[in-house]
Amino acid sequence: MAPFHQLAATSLGGQLISMKDYADKVVLVVNTASHCGFTPQYNGLESLYKKYAPQGFVVLGFPCNQFGKQEPGSAEEIAQTCFINYEVSFPIFEKVDVNGSSAHPIFRYLKNELPGLMGGRIKWNFTKFLVGRDGKPLKRFAPFTTPEKMETIILSALQI
Repeated sequence: MAPFHQLAATSLGGQLISMKDYADKVVLVVNTASHCGFTPQYNGLESLYKKYAPQGFVVLGFPCNQFGKQEPGSAEEIAQTCFINYEVSFPIFEKVDVNGSSAHPIFRYLKNELPGLMGGRIKWNFTKFLVGRDGKPLKRFAPFTTPEKMETIILSALQI
């Protein structure tokens, strides 16, 4: 089993979810924030999720408050932004750190595999990691890369 599929995270509702549940899916892991200039990317992420979920694509959102304190809210406030304001239907997890000693293991793993230009650090909210069906990290996307600009690479990973 791939290292990615050996990891787990807690959903916004408090359930422990194994990444093994996403084996054989193409996964887009995103660190999100509700009060960020990139927050409208939720619309594009949701659009991609709805369009390609039947082919085995899933978006996993991980709220993070490490950048400009742009995710200060409780789980209920995060849910309000994601599910009501942006009508997100893809899985959202509890708030995590993505950098530093308290970084969530999923982000430690992804940053190690795809270090990017910041020497393994995540620069800002809405950094995205594409993980193949086999659990192998394929591509890292900068915060300013919109979901729409990632579609061709996602299609390639889905082999559509």
